[in-house]
Amino acid sequence: MKYVIGIDIGTSAVKSVLVSAEGKVVCEHSESYPLHRPEPGWSEQNPEDWADRTIASLRRLMEKSEADPADVEGLSFSGQMHGLVLVDSKGKVLRPAILWNDTRTTQQCRKIEKTLGSKLLDIARNRALEGFTLPKILWVQEHEPEILSQADLFLLPKDYVRYRLTGSLGMDYSDAAGTLLLDVANKVWSSEIAEAFDLPLSLCPQLVESSELTGTLLPEVAEAAGLLPSTRVFAGGADNACGAIGAGILGEGKTMCSIGTSGVVLSYESRKDINPQGKMHFFNHGEENAFYVMGVTLAAGHSLSWFKDTFAKEASFDHLLEGIEAVPAGSGGLLFTPYISGERTPHADADIRGSFIGMDSGHTLKHFARSVMEGITFSLRESIDIIRQSGKDITEVTAIGGGALNEVWLQMQADIFNANIIKLESEQGPAMGAAMLAAYGCEWFSSLAECAKVFIRPAKTYSPDPEQAEVYSGLFGIYQDVYGQTKDLNERLAAYRK
Repeated sequence: MKYVIGIDIGTSAVKSVLVSAEGKVVCEHSESYPLHRPEPGWSEQNPEDWADRTIASLRRLMEKSEADPADVEGLSFSGQMHGLVLVDSKGKVLRPAILWNDTRTTQQCRKIEKTLGSKLLDIARNRALEGFTLPKILWVQEHEPEILSQADLFLLPKDYVRYRLTGSLGMDYSDAAGTLLLDVANKVWSSEIAEAFDLPLSLCPQLVESSELTGTLLPEVAEAAGLLPSTRVFAGGADNACGAIGAGILGEGKTMCSIGTSGVVLSYESRKDINPQGKMHFFNHGEENAFYVMGVTLAAGHSLSWFKDTFAKEASFDHLLEGIEAVPAGSGGLLFTPYISGERTPHADADIRGSFIGMDSGHTLKHFARSVMEGITFSLRESIDIIRQSGKDITEVTAIGGGALNEVWLQMQADIFNANIIKLESEQGPAMGAAMLAAYGCEWFSSLAECAKVFIRPAKTYSPDPEQAEVYSGLFGIYQDVYGQTKDLNERLAAYRK
């Protein structure tokens, strides 16, 4: 028996999965670590926590599975994107990592836009958003110049963990694309962007492919993890890129919808000359010389969690959603917009807030719960439509995440997207994508697409109901009007938020 390991460095925990050559998840184990918020809007973690918990997760994985370490041929990573890790010439971390969900960098984003103008979208292919890495570097440059002066390199979360495990420094293209320092189409660090902000290009690490061999485990790490020092370690990729690989999004027309805390619509793209002009993200894929376009709903599953915790705290999710299929499409004229944390696609607006519109005395808790699910799915439909407008024919969408666990929601996605929704037999998300990168790197398969044929198995297809799809098409038009008609109201209400 031979195995690979996929490691996903998340925001709250690291997850390790042991996968056989047949694509079966033999064992998995997670280890959590703390998140620190020293100031309002700040979000930081200690990079050493990632490394220590990863090693602990690997040890428990090997102990639980009782697999022979000699049978583990390789491992790779998926990681939370954008987080800034600054290290000195000896690889020592200089300050806590500033994470993707840290919002302190609004002024730096405006500075980037003013300085670069249209060049930002031409080169980096993405707008300047608080979550990205370059604004974080500029914040350190302004507020902690003594720290930046000591920095030899900046890394992203999974790259620091890989360094701690192997001693090898580098960054793959899919993660580098989320920094705003990469020339995405040409796959090189942009000297033009770096020079515009007086940053030495040497601050940027060596670029590698996601499936590239980056070394083997350091002897002391191997011993602590219960693995052999000869275990091969491959670069890995950004969590969304690995999620795409793990869902089989490895060819033209392939699209996925992931509903977790946030929601993501992601579609494979082979053309490097695509420029969504900031309406959607455009990143390098984990597959070599491929790309993907991606839209994000900031509060997808979070909207449903918020609703349950606020209005049905004692109920389980199963109880809250029980019988919801009996509520007709449109929730009796009740419409929800999931802007409770602002919005990303197609409206990059941190100030917009959510709405329930059309409430009357006949509405029950079930109507509200269904309208929340519909509103989340309408928001994701906006990303689907932008991709379709670029010329892609989306007739099939692979569903992953929490939104793939409820049959009513899967059918709702089919009806609102007007596309077949594919539910997978075993959905491990980014960790599976990381394992597939290791399997491909170990030369088990001639391509990631060939690997996907073995590792990924569809379980069920949900097809759109023509009558329901027509109802939702009309409701979607109303939904799209809400943002413009509530934007001014929300700006005026902002002064009253405490």
